[in-house]
Amino acid sequence: MTDAVLARVYKQSDLDILAKEASIPIVNGLSDLYHPIQILADYLTLQEHYGSLKGLTLSWIGDGNNILHSIMMSAAKFGMHLQAATPKGYEPDPNIVKQAEQYAKENGTKLSMTNDPLEAARGGNVLITDTWISMGQEEEKKKRLQAFQGYQVTMKTAKVAASDWTFLHCLPRKPEEVDDEVFYSPRSLVFPEAENRKWTI
Repeated sequence: MTDAVLARVYKQSDLDILAKEASIPIVNGLSDLYHPIQILADYLTLQEHYGSLKGLTLSWIGDGNNILHSIMMSAAKFGMHLQAATPKGYEPDPNIVKQAEQYAKENGTKLSMTNDPLEAARGGNVLITDTWISMGQEEEKKKRLQAFQGYQVTMKTAKVAASDWTFLHCLPRKPEEVDDEVFYSPRSLVFPEAENRKWTI
């Protein structure tokens, strides 16, 4: 009865079943593994701000989650480098890391993974973070807040970034993820980024 389905699900396997059984296109609106429409909004925002994506260095500081996975699967194809910092035990899916390394090799871009937020921020054009407690992880809050200590994006983080640095967060944001000084600064692109979700969808 419809021409396409945009599905927001918990499990990626639900999307896989939908795609296998449906006779129409299935678009991933969000799953535990990927969040591609968010990344399209992010790239549109960066394209508008910088004029081009090619050669940008993205610095991810936070959880090895669906947002990071989607960046890893796409950044190299647009000619962007990726430096990601995640706490020990919160690294991205190893299969996705392997695939991302292959894409970086094919496209001549750099991919680096670390547990040091400042290392990931060094020379980065775009500082990116996301919620540390995603849907369905509420019971892990205390443990996660402990694990992510030192990962808050602040002006200290920005000091080691490129001189033209900007900041992205897909919202809603918590102060422990990024302080007010960065979040409300002229370098923060979070509100155009939020608007661009409308256009990418």
